[in-house]
Amino acid sequence: MTPLAEAKPSAPSPLRPDVIGPIERVTEQMWPGVPVIPVMGTGATDGLYLRRAGIPTYGVDGIFEDVDDTRAHGRDERIGVKQFYDGLEFLYRLVKAVSAP
Repeated sequence: MTPLAEAKPSAPSPLRPDVIGPIERVTEQMWPGVPVIPVMGTGATDGLYLRRAGIPTYGVDGIFEDVDDTRAHGRDERIGVKQFYDGLEFLYRLVKAVSAP
């Protein structure tokens, strides 16, 4: 393989209180005692271009997975029905929380 161009990494987005705060509050409402732990994903994302343009970019899903049954990006990728609906509720509440005045 030959790279087409030199990689142009971006700095990580800051952990802003106006973003992290609502994530922590909604998490505590839905799953009391579960900590919010920021991590960096190793997969590809369009966030690179947004961050390089000065726009902080974050990824959050609120979906719990079975650590013994990881099927991400396979032909049989799946999550549980309850986890799907819990994740949907989490994102609904989070969007409301970050978009409220």
